[in-house]
Amino acid sequence: MTTQPPALAFEAKICKPRDLSARLARLARPLVFTNGVFDILHRGHVTYLAQARALGASLLVAVNSDASARKLGKGEDRPVNTLADRLAVLAALESVTLVTSFEHETPLELILAAKPDVLVKGGDWKPDAIVGAKEVKGWGGTVRSIPLVAGRSTTSLITRIRGKS
Repeated sequence: MTTQPPALAFEAKICKPRDLSARLARLARPLVFTNGVFDILHRGHVTYLAQARALGASLLVAVNSDASARKLGKGEDRPVNTLADRLAVLAALESVTLVTSFEHETPLELILAAKPDVLVKGGDWKPDAIVGAKEVKGWGGTVRSIPLVAGRSTTSLITRIRGKS
């Protein structure tokens, strides 16, 4: 018989989408929102998330479900890590206040529910092209694109691991 390990404190930061509105009410504002797959966490991710958190008092990270991530065309074998594992790793980061997931191709539904003060994506996104930008600006929020850390991506990391670089 196997036993489950005791819950770890950081796991309290993982929020089911259906519980999001109750959890949001307890977060300090300004609220920063970002999203992504966050498959194999690397320096680019943690730098980006720390910079995003610095833009507000709380950082909500929405993570693509496994099915949603596969629709992004990153490869048949992606994501490498399951949603549960990706949520847990992100929740363990000091910069992340709350982490949730989404099934759709975009996180617009979560953005509308969270009404963040700041919407953030990586530097490969122009602010006006970020999903939810129009809506966030509409309620007086701001939209930011944070520069990427050069040479740091999950795709390049997987390529190196497979010895194809």
